[in-house]
Amino acid sequence: MEISDVRIRLVNKGDNKLKAVASITIDKCFVVHDIKIIEANNDAFIAMPSRKTNDGEYKDIAHPLDTATRDILKKAILTAYYDELDKSQN
Repeated sequence: MEISDVRIRLVNKGDNKLKAVASITIDKCFVVHDIKIIEANNDAFIAMPSRKTNDGEYKDIAHPLDTATRDILKKAILTAYYDELDKSQN
């Protein structure tokens, strides 16, 4: 699997934990939108796209099936996020 593109949209809403939204392209042929970048306890993590069920729980719409794939996605997305943060502060 190759992450062929990562796009970051920074969210500037004060002290909100949601810091950005990402879209990734996998193998130049499959796109996943609305991956959230959330900061809590001075650490950033990703939350895959989800929807609210009738009982109020959130279920992922698209997600990696194993830890290795999640780590690849997390690294690519957070690297692009920090690069975008650097660009916006300069």
